[in-house]
Amino acid sequence: MDRQPSLSGTLIDLRPLAPADWDGLFAVAGDKELWALHPVNTRWQEPVFRAMFDDALAHGGALVAVERASGRIIGSSQYRGYSPADGGSVEVGWSFIARSHWGGEHNREMKRLMLVHAFRFVDRVTFRIGESNLRSRRAMEKIGGALTDRVEVVEGPTGPITHVTYAITRESFATGPLSL
Repeated sequence: MDRQPSLSGTLIDLRPLAPADWDGLFAVAGDKELWALHPVNTRWQEPVFRAMFDDALAHGGALVAVERASGRIIGSSQYRGYSPADGGSVEVGWSFIARSHWGGEHNREMKRLMLVHAFRFVDRVTFRIGESNLRSRRAMEKIGGALTDRVEVVEGPTGPITHVTYAITRESFATGPLSL
């Protein structure tokens, strides 16, 4: 699976994250309110976001969302954990979009583009979301994500973080709210 494709929609283009994207992406991520419900709610701080940015570059699979109308970077998302076993799966996550684009079609298009691409290679896409991040959980349900029984606790900068997992299968995507 190509985890760093270039994908184009009506509203956004997704392309591989590059070191030169730092200024544009931090202009979005530096908004404290963007992270208010996130388990790592300090990501608006430059050193904390720098660690996430560098990690995204190191792992590969990171994409930057560029608004077609303005040419501005408005967010990012990543493919991680690709496994070809048993029909294949990949995780989509580490996603964020500028608050100016919340509640609109940009995030839906970002997820649709990523899912269409992923389902060329895998049968299942998972999304790991902080248990208390109700905004992201509602957004996941709106795009057809089904809550699974998988729960994971990881060590965060201020203590343990509990994540719940949502999934979208190729089959559920074909008939779900993001189908084409």
